[in-house]
Amino acid sequence: MIIREQRITIIRMSRPKASNVNDELRWLGHCLGLFSERDKDSSLYRLFVELIKSRRGGQLLSSDELARRVGLSRGTAVHHLNKLLESGIVVEDRNRYALRVANLEVLIEELRKDIRRAMDDLKEIARQIDEELRI
Repeated sequence: MIIREQRITIIRMSRPKASNVNDELRWLGHCLGLFSERDKDSSLYRLFVELIKSRRGGQLLSSDELARRVGLSRGTAVHHLNKLLESGIVVEDRNRYALRVANLEVLIEELRKDIRRAMDDLKEIARQIDEELRI
């Protein structure tokens, strides 16, 4: 298994008042640091939703297929896919992409485990540095 760098961003923000699934998906993505005000045409959001839909059908999609489905250039799709790969939300298998797990609840639990592992590693390194510095 290839261990790649993973960047997980968590932003704590109030949940939307509307009970609309699109608003809640946008809120979830914002909390995960995926979406920003720079994404004026919501291209990353649209890609994220398409990956959720395709996962429900058990499909892995190429960047070309994803770009075509959401009306993006391949370059824009790849740019966003790289961000999703870096965050650990999406996995790649032979140039085909899918949501890392079967559903969003499991995804959040997996990210929680990733964060816990990273914090455990940092704690151990901090302990070693403290010992070395005798503090």
